[in-house]
Amino acid sequence: MILGGTSSYIRVEYNGRIVRIGGELLSDGFLAYKNSIKKWEEPYENEIIDRETRDLIIKHVIEEAEKANFKIEFE
Repeated sequence: MILGGTSSYIRVEYNGRIVRIGGELLSDGFLAYKNSIKKWEEPYENEIIDRETRDLIIKHVIEEAEKANFKIEFE
């Protein structure tokens, strides 16, 4: 679930944890940076997000954005 964000990041809930994904608000959506998906927010901030989990988060975000008719791209 996409919880919200600003012009420079989005907050996403995945499997009961929240991650903040950096990026840029564009005129037609949001450009998210894959390399900003590194760790969860508190209280799980000491847990590193591995590549497999990162890819699952990206898939989840894209699916949720499509449901909301909002475009999110990852770079």
